[in-house]
Amino acid sequence: LPPQTWTNSINQTNKVALLAWAKETGIDLVQINGQRRYGGPPPGWVGDPPPAGTEVFIGKLPQDMYENTLIPLFQRVGKLYEFRLMMTFSGLNRGFAYAKYGNRHSAKEAIAAFNNFEVREGYAIVVCKSTEKCELSMDGLATSVSRQELEAMLRRVTEGVLSVTLYTSPCRKRAQLAVLKYTSHQAAAMAKKTLMEGNVRLGGLEMRVDWLNPDMKQKLKSCEKKPSSSRVQGSKCLGVLKQVPQSPVLHNVLDCLNTLCQRQYLGTPLFLTKCVQADANGWLWFWCWVVIPGCPMPFSGFAWVRQDGTGRSGHEEAKIALALQVLRMLGES
Repeated sequence: LPPQTWTNSINQTNKVALLAWAKETGIDLVQINGQRRYGGPPPGWVGDPPPAGTEVFIGKLPQDMYENTLIPLFQRVGKLYEFRLMMTFSGLNRGFAYAKYGNRHSAKEAIAAFNNFEVREGYAIVVCKSTEKCELSMDGLATSVSRQELEAMLRRVTEGVLSVTLYTSPCRKRAQLAVLKYTSHQAAAMAKKTLMEGNVRLGGLEMRVDWLNPDMKQKLKSCEKKPSSSRVQGSKCLGVLKQVPQSPVLHNVLDCLNTLCQRQYLGTPLFLTKCVQADANGWLWFWCWVVIPGCPMPFSGFAWVRQDGTGRSGHEEAKIALALQVLRMLGES
């Protein structure tokens, strides 16, 4: 089945109910990069966005529940400025959402009314104040990566970057830690998702991306910031990994993955690839996604590839790179 046909078949009844509700109410839902959003601002909103402290976090949601149930529920205690439901590739929700109200009083009312509330028998949800964090830590950067290079990469793949600050990593030897500040919690959360799912590597090292916790923030305050222009002479181009040597095994990677799926009674892998960057040296940076019907979650990641006269397109090289990683994760390579 094509990817869209396969994903549409999951939770179809509730998806149809959601579409009917949206059509009846005229509510517009927009899905971007793994989250579906209502409002921000909603129709008829006048004035500035609500201040900090007006957003609540909603957790432990049934994954087949959508906005046609959740928005009317959370609107009982006050006017919603924005509602964001985190989504999977299959169309199920990821089990959590954020509701932002027009004022702090309504947010407090939502916590009092809906924390431990059963949205369905046996499904008590968690509702609490959203921390609205805006800072991420990225640990494990190669010492050859400069602030300018890192910021340029982040602006290509994430939105809302305010500042990037480099420190000597307090946790990893011969590595740097970057503090990434974003314009909003929403922007930071989407950046975290993109960077974590992408298995980003800069200068050949794998990064660890997480929220900047208070203890780490305090520890970094006592550290000296690295000069913004610091750069090791002779460093490689940003994010360029050593290309995997061509071998007969690589030519059969896709066949191996198909055979493995057949042995496990899974469907044929479905690849989605998108070139997001090309550098002056002929390297192409691809975002890759593979859906295997029968697996609960898709595999995804970034890959640098280069066409070296093999006759394969960049998309084919990206498929091979991701297929090889999937085989390694499954212990078959």
